[in-house]
Amino acid sequence: MDAIATYLDGSSHWTWWILALLLFLLELTLPGVFFLWLGIAAAITGLVALVVVDLSWQMAVTIFTVLSVVTAMAGRRFWRPRNIDTSDPTLNQRGVQYIGHVFTLESAIEDGNGRMKVADSSWLVSGPDLPAGAKVRVTGVVGAKLTVEAADPGPAAPYPT
Repeated sequence: MDAIATYLDGSSHWTWWILALLLFLLELTLPGVFFLWLGIAAAITGLVALVVVDLSWQMAVTIFTVLSVVTAMAGRRFWRPRNIDTSDPTLNQRGVQYIGHVFTLESAIEDGNGRMKVADSSWLVSGPDLPAGAKVRVTGVVGAKLTVEAADPGPAAPYPT
């Protein structure tokens, strides 16, 4: 333990800048954006150690710790992914896109469960018991299952593909 304390007593601003460089290299090799903030904190600590000549290692570690927390919180606040406004908010929610459309059942709904074909895919559906070939309107989505109800008899409106 004395060897570590002796080394830390003799450390300078270069120690912090080398640590910053190592943290930046870790940032390049590992996923995520966490080591960047620690590297920035180490670089600033090195700058403080350069300006304040008699900075003890305990104070330098304290400065690094505080700056690490501050930079990580600032990075989380300002670099988080932003919600992108789009003209089609249901773009990646295929089931939600089908709500309100009428389709034909592929297999009968029995005990509340059945299947229907939409374009080139087959969907699980839940709803009242209906025979195969019945027209159903999609009313909701629960996970990967569409909730349906019986639709008015008449031609099913084709879903745009």
